[in-house]
Amino acid sequence: MQNQSVVTEFVLLGFSQNPRVQKTAFVVFLLVYIATMGDNMLIVVTIVCSPALLGSPMYFFLVFLSSLDACFSSVVTPKTIADMLRERKTISFEGCLMQVFGVHFFAGEEVIVLTGMAYDRCMAICKPLHYSSIMNRRLCCVLVGVAWTGSFLHSIIQISFTFHLPLCCPNVIDHIMCDLYPLLKLACTDTHILRLLVVANTGSFCIFIFSMLLVSYGVILFSLRKHSSGGHRKALSTCGSHIAVMVLFFVPCIFMYARPPSASFFDKVVAIFCMMLAPLLNPMIYTFRNKDMKNAIKKLWKRLMVLSDEK
Repeated sequence: MQNQSVVTEFVLLGFSQNPRVQKTAFVVFLLVYIATMGDNMLIVVTIVCSPALLGSPMYFFLVFLSSLDACFSSVVTPKTIADMLRERKTISFEGCLMQVFGVHFFAGEEVIVLTGMAYDRCMAICKPLHYSSIMNRRLCCVLVGVAWTGSFLHSIIQISFTFHLPLCCPNVIDHIMCDLYPLLKLACTDTHILRLLVVANTGSFCIFIFSMLLVSYGVILFSLRKHSSGGHRKALSTCGSHIAVMVLFFVPCIFMYARPPSASFFDKVVAIFCMMLAPLLNPMIYTFRNKDMKNAIKKLWKRLMVLSDEK
């Protein structure tokens, strides 16, 4: 029987205990985080400063998605980077719960936004004549409101799983961050039911939404047969970008929450990919093959150069 005590902080074992690995990871993670913030903020500023793009539902959602990626990465990454330089990596009980809340809040919003983007593409390709009337600004704002409300409720449910959980010493978490499964491992009681609830609330939800989105894009790709070759290529490129981002987000989510928990090194790698690399790759995927975005970035750059010359 383990001794139950009042836990005020947790010790994170982090990515590695090897000092050389930690120093290398510090440099890599810092560069990735800077690039992530730069890429996502570039997309936000470019679209906000381009009224023609901002008026499109797809780019309206893209601004929201890029903002979410920046916030999502900022929940865990800065502390993970700072911990690389610390011998003892700790996080307070309140900070741990806030980290769990933040991760699931922004991830929940991203799920709904990706669903909204899939619906937008479905309407644009399958019902082009009614697209403007269906995907109006009011519907876009409603979907954003649903994203905020739904993700908040989802996060509150996640926090409620662990808030009153009796925790035992040692208070060591073998991970780079606080999350539900590592916290449940520290419980002084049977957590079988709670683990099933986590799977139902997060894992099964990810599988269901991912399957639904795959079907939606399958319908879209099937409908593309009716389009001209030029329109077919453009729509296929856009849908390909959306599918790539969707896979980058949902596959790690399913791996982390739709299976029995473990404490393997691979779990940390998946978490790093989900929290750091996916938010970095998303803006690149959306801009590399998007002529409208590339042209808007060039125009913004020229405007900035003109302003700097005037000074």
